[in-house]
Amino acid sequence: MYSLSTCWNSHRHTDGRAMLQEIAALGFDHAELSHGIRVSLVPGILAAVDAGEIRISTLHNFCPLPMGVTHAAPNIYQFTSDDPRERESALKQTFKTLDFAVRVKARLVVLHMGSLTAMKPKALLGLFGPDDFTDTLLDLIEAKQHETPKFHQLLAGAVEQQEQHKPTPMERTGAALKKIAARAAELGLQLGIENREALEEVPLDNDMAQFLTGFPSATVRYWHDTGHAQIKEHLGFLHHPTQLRSLADRLGGLHIHDVEFPGKDHREPGTGTVDFAALQPFVKPEHIKVFEFSPGMTVEALKRGVTHVKRLWGP
Repeated sequence: MYSLSTCWNSHRHTDGRAMLQEIAALGFDHAELSHGIRVSLVPGILAAVDAGEIRISTLHNFCPLPMGVTHAAPNIYQFTSDDPRERESALKQTFKTLDFAVRVKARLVVLHMGSLTAMKPKALLGLFGPDDFTDTLLDLIEAKQHETPKFHQLLAGAVEQQEQHKPTPMERTGAALKKIAARAAELGLQLGIENREALEEVPLDNDMAQFLTGFPSATVRYWHDTGHAQIKEHLGFLHHPTQLRSLADRLGGLHIHDVEFPGKDHREPGTGTVDFAALQPFVKPEHIKVFEFSPGMTVEALKRGVTHVKRLWGP
């Protein structure tokens, strides 16, 4: 199943039905409702779904957006926050997403599980700014300083900070996922735990397989984002095809997009550094394959990118 995420066009529409009709007109039978779905788009979405104009493959938490939020905000509430009220809000909004997924007959909900920086530990802030593990390193690569002692010192520091500060966030996110998974199972939904591009976000890539073993595989799946994994490869943290292979037995689906070196993602497949041919052996017909493109991508580029992937991965 191939699907197109509404992250490409939701910002341009005030009517959810027109938004989905635009995706259907491009030849897609399925759409993902991304984390930029404003409450005002919901009536039109329901009209399109109920009329059979398109099917919904997946939702990306939080969907629809919390009341009063009008821009994409998947990390507005974090399961790893020091603030118990924020953690409760994250759960509450996630349960609303699950209920909406049932209403639109989606199969899976994609989740971000939190970050180290939601805790803002003093030691972490002393080495980096509050959210710039990743940005600091990417900036050095952009400046062609990735072979310098400074880069390697910061890279080693990032790894040290990850390991030092992950226990509490992982405990919190595991506790949250236990509740979410129980509710999802009751509703007949799957959850996709997404790999993230930021080094600050959890689960860390090396911990993902072990993290998933704590949850039932029928409900909790791995969700692979091709752009995020490629950025991690550019940073020297993993080898992209090897990472996907190691988690292929838990794979529920993928977000598909390319990366302009080193860190500009959501680009047209075939124009960047993602080796889609090398990923093909791990992608099966039963996986949900969602194109997640930048809002600025032209229709022509979108069509070329879709064609490129389908030529390699099959229809």
